[in-house]
Amino acid sequence: MSNDVVALVLAAGASRRFGDADKRVAALPDGRTLLAASLENLRMGFRDVRVVIGATDVPANLNLPPDVPTIRAPNAGDGMGSSIADAFRALSADPSLSGIGAAAICLGDMPWVQLETLNALCEQATEDGITRPIHQGQPGHPVIFGRAYWSQLCSLSGDQGARQLIQKYPAQCWFLTVEDAGVLTDLDYP
Repeated sequence: MSNDVVALVLAAGASRRFGDADKRVAALPDGRTLLAASLENLRMGFRDVRVVIGATDVPANLNLPPDVPTIRAPNAGDGMGSSIADAFRALSADPSLSGIGAAAICLGDMPWVQLETLNALCEQATEDGITRPIHQGQPGHPVIFGRAYWSQLCSLSGDQGARQLIQKYPAQCWFLTVEDAGVLTDLDYP
């Protein structure tokens, strides 16, 4: 379990491809909701996990445990980049995180990432690097950004996410090849 990496679970989006239902509370075959299953999985790999939710979301309605901190993303309606920026502004302002060297951007609709993968990513994380899993040649999630990039993540906007930073700093990106299809498997449709 990593003490040096905080996990941000992005769960503030509109999930338009999922239709009218809120995919965060969609039931999986085992009875858990999608967001709860993703969160449970991530809590095994990260000591500090925070869930990024929309400005009007009610944590209890999302089945979030009361001991999991939430970060409000007032600009979530503008896209994933805006949610990430809101989250990193909150992280940067939190004095309890002054010793944290990196943050993992995790997606709330990916409950199948293996613990072994999370541990391997955290072992590779550095304050001045970007660490990303690769499965069968395809980049996946979570992506861990060293603290050196937090100020730039605070400036994101729109729906592009953090891809532009990965493209801007290819020499600082560490791609970890994994045998874990969970790094690519999300749930976008009912």
